[in-house]
Order: sequence, then structure tokens, then C-alpha cells
Amino acid sequence: MFKFLTPKTIKPPFARYSHGVEVPAGKRLVLCSGQLGIRPDDLVPDDPGEQANLCFANIAAILGEAGLELSNVVRINAYVTDRAYLRAYMDVRDKLFADPAPASTLMIVSGFARPEFKVEIEAIAAG
Repeated sequence: MFKFLTPKTIKPPFARYSHGVEVPAGKRLVLCSGQLGIRPDDLVPDDPGEQANLCFANIAAILGEAGLELSNVVRINAYVTDRAYLRAYMDVRDKLFADPAPASTLMIVSGFARPEFKVEIEAIAAG
């Protein structure tokens, strides 16, 4: 359904992601706002991996409203507040997305709306 783009003329991806993903004509796009690692009861776990799991669970719920799944994700933008949280985020992402993986960007930022948030993830899906 999707064409994963990893040209041989540029350096291969540093981790499990594709340099680009082509979405065929006629597919719907669903754009998810950045999701934070917060439970419905307003609890925010301290662990960045747990926060990443919650972010992706929220994205899965949003996609479910549109009849899509995480397997429909073609683009991920992820943000963490410390370099120390990169591995926890990447472990969760790699567990949820098989090869070929979506296009992805991971950035370290200075913070979010509340200081306990360590991870935020936004996604684009097509189906």
C-alpha cells in the first residue's frame, strides 16, 4: 500500500525509520495532534517509556475513531525533554512499528506545557 523510500545515494537511517513514505492517490490522511503521556485520570507516569506507551495508545485511539490502526502511520514526529529519554522512546517505537517503519523525526526540546511531561508524539496516518 505504501512505498517506503530509502535511497541508496544517501546515508541509511540511523534507527528504525524510513527516510520517506509515499502515500498512493485516493488514500485518506489522518493528522494527530501531539499526544502526551497522560492517563484519562490525569496521572502522568514519571518513566519516559511509560509516557511514550501512553502517547502511542492515545494515537491508536484517535486512529481507531477513523477506522485506522498504528500500522497506517506513515509519519511520526517525537519530542523528548532530555537526551537520556531517547532510548526509552525508541524502544517503545521499535516495539510498535515493524520494518519498513514510518518516516520519523526525533527532537530534544526544552519542555512542554507541564514540567512532568517528558515525551510528546504526533503522527500522520493514511488509509
